Amino acid sequence: MSNHDVAIIGAGPAGMTAAIYAARANLNVVLIEKLAPGGQIVNTYEIQNYTGMGTINGAELAIKMFEHTQELGVQFEYATVIGISTTGPVKKLICEEGLFYEAKAVIIATGTEPGMLNVPGESSFAGTSISWCAICDGPRYRNKKIIVIGGGNSAVEEGIYLASMAEEVVIVTLFNLTADPIACRKLRALSNVKIYEYYEILEFLGEGKFIGLKAKSTQTSEEMIIKADGVFEYIGIKPISKAFIDLDIVDDHGYIEADTTMSTKIPGIFAAGDVVARKFLRQVITACSDGAIAARSAAKYMEKLNEI
Repeated sequence: MSNHDVAIIGAGPAGMTAAIYAARANLNVVLIEKLAPGGQIVNTYEIQNYTGMGTINGAELAIKMFEHTQELGVQFEYATVIGISTTGPVKKLICEEGLFYEAKAVIIATGTEPGMLNVPGESSFAGTSISWCAICDGPRYRNKKIIVIGGGNSAVEEGIYLASMAEEVVIVTLFNLTADPIACRKLRALSNVKIYEYYEILEFLGEGKFIGLKAKSTQTSEEMIIKADGVFEYIGIKPISKAFIDLDIVDDHGYIEADTTMSTKIPGIFAAGDVVARKFLRQVITACSDGAIAARSAAKYMEKLNEI
């Protein structure tokens, strides 16, 4: 069992930034992650909108962030947190591997994971030709053909955005368009957008290089192949918060409720990044902002504890 000032759960941009700020505040920090550091950016081929970095591969940015934490002496541990005990002034993190970590403050930065179709070929092209972030990867497909999967607000809004740069955008949705009517009308009015409603995706096609996908009409059973240069999937995201449901800090959609200081209603527990409820924009830069604020709030919390 290890005792720390601050335990950070999740080593995405929010968690790693929190670790950097907490370490610079002379706090004893442990950064806990079940997979490779970086979170969702590891699966992003190119990031072009992180200030000061120009165009950078997501995995490369993740490595740079992680190296920064190590330069500051942040302890990194591979573990899967499955619960937090809040009895007493010290929080106890319970891990799947049988490990335990103790800390006076905890920052939850577990992020979200995209909904996936789980059809043949999807895992092969995930992070290269299949993306979940139009703002991150859209510019790669300027004057090219793109498929957008989904019919909700995210799919329609990002479809409109992608249509501003792509030669053609093909929307494929299992049902009809369910986004806001105004957004749907705007999308349908675009001359370089095609919409296929009531189609399910059967397979992503290509041997090494993505060439398109196979879809099937749920109304006529007709199958078709749609050729494209890339795909954006918007069939929903889900927050990674199952381990914290018992703490009563999770909303009905699974996101963690936190105020502008990234504080939850439990003293000493903070949240940062995409797992936080009511975020206007879920991007690397906003996750980093959350992480910095959460670390500062944790430092202030520690100061109050030391005064007692």
